[in-house]
Formats: sequence, C-alpha cells, structure tokens
Amino acid sequence: MGAEPPPQPHWSYPTSSEPGVPLQPGQSFKFTVLETLDRIKEEFQFLQAQYHSLKLECEKLASEKTEMQRHYIMYYEMSYGLNIEMHKQVRCVVCVCRL
Repeated sequence: MGAEPPPQPHWSYPTSSEPGVPLQPGQSFKFTVLETLDRIKEEFQFLQAQYHSLKLECEKLASEKTEMQRHYIMYYEMSYGLNIEMHKQVRCVVCVCRL
C-alpha cells in the first residue's frame, strides 16, 4: 500500500506588496486584509481536502481491519474444530487397538 505524498497548496506568498516590484533591504511584506483572508481561505480549503482524504483512508483501513478480524475468527474456529475431531479420532484408534 504505497502512501502518496500530500498535495501541496497551489499558491505561494508574493515577494512584494506590488507585482513586479522587488523587495528592498529592510522592507517588510505588506498584505491587505482581503489578500490575507483569501490566503487563509485557500489554506483552510486545502487542509479540509487533506482531512477528507485522510478520513476516507482511515475508514478504509478500519473496514479492512474488521474484515481481517472476521477472517481470523473464522480460521480460529476451523482450527479448533479440526483439533477436536483429531482428538476424537485418536481416542477411537486407541480403543480399536485395545481390542
């Protein structure tokens, strides 16, 4: 089961407050409230998608676990039944050999 790397957000932070204008030494990033909210919204949506993907994978693994437990119980019961039958046959053979 190969785990895929999580998808990366499709946005990146700009290098200046205006497109095409390089940052000067000591100049800080200036974001408007709307730009910041848009970035937060995009990141939130990205995290929601990641959460949904991981939740589906978790549910799938839980289902597989339940199925494996069911198979284990079935094989255990078969093994126990065969063991009892073997002991019955051994007792029968011992009784027949005493005759």
